[in-house]
Amino acid sequence: MQQFYSAGKRAIFAIDPKICPMIHTFNPTHYFNTLGSHPPVLRVSDGDTIITSCVDAAGGDAKGDKIASGPNPMSGPFFVDGAAPGDTLAVDLKAIRLTRAHGWTRNVLAQNVVEPHYAQELPDRYGPKGVWQIDTAAGTTTLFEPKTALGNLALPLNPMPGCFGVAPALGQAISTETSGRHGGNMDYNGFVAGVTAYFPVEAEGALFFIGDAHARQGDGEISGTGIEISSEMEFALRVIKNKRIGTVRGENSTHIFAVGNARPLDEAAQIATTEMSRWLMEDYGLDHFAVGLLMGQCVEYNLGNMFDPAYTMVCKMPKQFLKKLG
Repeated sequence: MQQFYSAGKRAIFAIDPKICPMIHTFNPTHYFNTLGSHPPVLRVSDGDTIITSCVDAAGGDAKGDKIASGPNPMSGPFFVDGAAPGDTLAVDLKAIRLTRAHGWTRNVLAQNVVEPHYAQELPDRYGPKGVWQIDTAAGTTTLFEPKTALGNLALPLNPMPGCFGVAPALGQAISTETSGRHGGNMDYNGFVAGVTAYFPVEAEGALFFIGDAHARQGDGEISGTGIEISSEMEFALRVIKNKRIGTVRGENSTHIFAVGNARPLDEAAQIATTEMSRWLMEDYGLDHFAVGLLMGQCVEYNLGNMFDPAYTMVCKMPKQFLKKLG
């Protein structure tokens, strides 16, 4: 309960944060390159909304100044009262606001996404970066440098957090360069505003981190970057008590989806497929036969990160086939 005194009177009004969630604005003074049980930077109630600034993947802020070291410096961790191991943290992504007029990319395909003999033909990917102009009013990003046959290629914006998640189990601190069941550097371009992500809670308070915004990114992050940019993230954190999930899940207006983070790619697909199967059995009352029939004919897959140490595969189920279930 939060207490407020009325002006000129002795009355005390108690506000239940579950009835009236708070909105917190947080400006980081330091960042983390691992997701782990670090001291929380802010403590919030179940259901509260946080608005926080985030630097880009190399530590560049809204002015373009490098104020943190890479890879993928995270804002957080945010401690959620009541979250405990065995619960699920729901993260409602409300808004991803780009805070700079330019973003950057690498310009060459990563060697591990092509055949080995072809990789030998690729130029050095760590040369000069690509520069993209950002026009949030028009909703576009336009290639400025380098000058290529693409000319001034203009693409629609699709802002997303490349890296976000919770503290993993057993007091581990896992690099923001990779991902796992706790989330991390998944680089899935389906995590956009309006989506809810679900994470298994393994530490008291969940300890949620977010950052690494991309103005847009193709499937797989196959050049090793999206269009990297600073951002302001707005999200609500909700605790689902006594709901244990095995890995990251998500939901949008049309699909539910499960996220597998592992290497090789087939293991990532296995994790995502297993989690979807369990979700359909636990929440929609299906048995193995019904799951096999439904998933066998209706499932969809998307590729998240296939550049960094762990790959990401997303198993999706259209909600239109679930309307009469659960």
